Amino acid sequence: MRHELTARALVAVVFWPSLFFFWFLGPFVLFLLSTTSSEVCQRLETRAEFLAAANGTLPMLIVQTLIYAVPIACLVLWNRLSPEPARARHIATCIKLFAVAAVVAAVWDYGSSLICDGYGQAFFSTAWRMTSYLPIIGLLVNAPLYVLVFSLGRAYSTRDDISEDGVVHPSQDNS
Repeated sequence: MRHELTARALVAVVFWPSLFFFWFLGPFVLFLLSTTSSEVCQRLETRAEFLAAANGTLPMLIVQTLIYAVPIACLVLWNRLSPEPARARHIATCIKLFAVAAVVAAVWDYGSSLICDGYGQAFFSTAWRMTSYLPIIGLLVNAPLYVLVFSLGRAYSTRDDISEDGVVHPSQDNS
């Protein structure tokens, strides 16, 4: 019991800061960086330059997705430490929502890098211009994901032996 409580506390030490800094502050920082840059977009003249610039964003997209996956990984670890079927179903829902959100964000980032040429030239189909609507879809997916991850994190990081009135109840099994 003692080792399980310690492990759960260590996961909480990773979960809460990553949730706060990566999920809540991260999008604002990225937005500020993207709007305060000195050059709105590069001046690209050929289709090859477009593709090279867009493909150059792929490693950063992968790193960004891996960083954003830290709270989800913490939920999975918590579930391994103290499995509960109802929470496991919610974690599976979180994983699915996260996968959809990651794909939507990646397509939006990649697509927006294809449509910015500095000259207004259209090298690619108008389908890529439709990616400007993906942040709305991302918001619709991320809102329930954030609420579900926050509530699961709160449930997992709360001690089981403390009642709502704050009284610590000793564990029934003496492990």
